[in-house]
Amino acid sequence: MSLAGKVALITGASKGIGKATALRLARDGASIVVNYASDAKSADTLVHSIGIHRALAVKADVSKVAEIEKMVKQAVDKFGKIDILVPCAGMLPMSPLESTTEELFDNIFALNVKGPYFLVQKAAPHMPPSSHVILISTTLTAASTVMPPYLPYLATKGAIEQMVRVMAKDLGRKGICVNAISPGPTSTELFMRNQTEQTLKALSGMNPNGRIGQPEEIADSIALLSGHDSRWVTGQTLRVNGGMA
Repeated sequence: MSLAGKVALITGASKGIGKATALRLARDGASIVVNYASDAKSADTLVHSIGIHRALAVKADVSKVAEIEKMVKQAVDKFGKIDILVPCAGMLPMSPLESTTEELFDNIFALNVKGPYFLVQKAAPHMPPSSHVILISTTLTAASTVMPPYLPYLATKGAIEQMVRVMAKDLGRKGICVNAISPGPTSTELFMRNQTEQTLKALSGMNPNGRIGQPEEIADSIALLSGHDSRWVTGQTLRVNGGMA
C-alpha cells in the first residue's frame, strides 16, 4: 500500500492502459479519479470495484480546456488534492501524409497533445511536492522501422516527449516529477482495432519475447513512476516494450 493517502487522476480510465493503471494504483492504496468520455457503464463498474469512497467517475472530453477545468475541480472537491496525474486518453487514427485531413490533424493534436498539456497546467496548482506526472508516449518514436500511416500519431507523441523534458524543469521547482511511459505494441482496444492477424503475428515476431504487451504490464511501470522510490527520476521517457526497441 505504498500509495496510501495519494490521489490519482487518470484520463481514458474506463478501458485499456488507463483502466489497468487505475486498478494497479488503487491496489497500491491510491484513491482514483476515473475519467471517461462516453463509456459510463465501464467507468461506474470500475469505481465500484475500487470502492465508492476511494474512486470517482468523471465524464469529460479532455480535448477541451473548459471540461478539463471542471474535471480537476471535481477531483479536488472530492479528494482535496491530486498527487498522481496520468493522461491516458488518446486516439490512434491511421493516415499517411497524402490522406491526412485538417480535421483529423486538429482532432488528434487536441486529444493527444493539448489535452495532456492543459491537464497538467490546471492540475499543477493542486499537486503538492513529491507529486508525479506520467505522460504516455510510444516506442514507435524511437523504432527503426515505422509505417507511413502512423505519421499523425507519432507527431503527437514526439510533442509529448518534448513536453516531458521541459515540464520536468518547470514543475521541478515545485518538487513535482514529470516522466513518460513509452509502450511498445500493447493489447488494448485502441491498438487492436487497427490490426490484422498477420500484423499481430509480425509484431509478436519482432519482440524477443514472441508476443505483444499487456495493459497490466504498462500499468506496473506507471506504478513504478508514481511512488516515492522514483523521487529522483524526472524528465525521462521509459520505454516499456519487452526489448522490442
